[in-house]
Amino acid sequence: MKITLVSLLCLLSACAVKNKHATTDFFQSVTVDTLLKEKINSRAIIPTADKVYYAGGNGIFGFVNYADKKKTQVNIDVSKNPMEFRSIAKTSNAIFVLSIGNPAQLYKYSNDLIEKKLVYKETHDKAFYDSMQFWNENEGIAIGDPIADCFSIIITRDGGNSWRKSTCENLPKVIDGEAAFAASNSNIIIKENDTWIVSGGKKARVFYSSDKGNHWQVFETPMVQGLEMTGIYTADFYNSKIGVIAGGNYEKQNDNFSNKAMTFDGGKTWKLVGENQGFGYASCMQFVPESNGSALVCVAGNGLYYSHDFGATWTMLLETKELYTLRFLNKNTAIAAGRSGVFKINFN
Repeated sequence: MKITLVSLLCLLSACAVKNKHATTDFFQSVTVDTLLKEKINSRAIIPTADKVYYAGGNGIFGFVNYADKKKTQVNIDVSKNPMEFRSIAKTSNAIFVLSIGNPAQLYKYSNDLIEKKLVYKETHDKAFYDSMQFWNENEGIAIGDPIADCFSIIITRDGGNSWRKSTCENLPKVIDGEAAFAASNSNIIIKENDTWIVSGGKKARVFYSSDKGNHWQVFETPMVQGLEMTGIYTADFYNSKIGVIAGGNYEKQNDNFSNKAMTFDGGKTWKLVGENQGFGYASCMQFVPESNGSALVCVAGNGLYYSHDFGATWTMLLETKELYTLRFLNKNTAIAAGRSGVFKINFN
């Protein structure tokens, strides 16, 4: 049977669930354990070996330990300027959180969240930052919606102590109505020096850089596009060649066509998969580790889905509208977060 979060009772008791519709020889059940039960509205997480860092609404971010489920949480005063974090990134000695909206503010914290520094601030009516990642200990990138005719891209080369905004002269042009979605901190994907950024709205495209954001190429996709809430909401790459994008139409969340596609050439070309199969709107897609790129898990608008065949067919393992984002710890364990907390999910 499936499990539902209508009452959250099942999640809170860490129950194991068998899906009667599962037909694969791979994942057929999940066990869900609640690490943090709180209305944090988190769309950005970073799991480590012993804890998971999360960022959410109302100026909240923090971490919770796996072993004792003890949380350490920061609440930035948002009484004057409502603040919501949709982006989080980590180096070995620092945590970075970036707020959406005006003013956009990027904070650098020590791993224990005691030391704090505001390292970037941008004031503009159109400011809206969607995602952030690091290439290495010194270099990182964040992306925001266009203010002019290009994405807002800020880059650090000094470990996050200072950030510089790229000029539109050095970036690909976007069309009017093309932007990014801050759905799960997964519309920037990094593999070594390779970087992919995905867009939605009037166009659904993939922006690619082979040199850590110095030069960019743009590739078309067959994803649904043309309306404000259509396009690519999430992406992942298994390696430099195999990648996946997903999304759909947020206003028609049951539409399960033209909402997921795969690439096998590093993003240059994309082919729709799973047409009229599985989920509609998707907020987060991730490759299962050690699967050679064939296995995928997707956080959709109505549940958690699994594919073992490069996205051709899908099985719902968990029925819920509570989750927004997910990251794997290993091939059988993931951390997920959303509207009402942070959870550990074991795939069986």
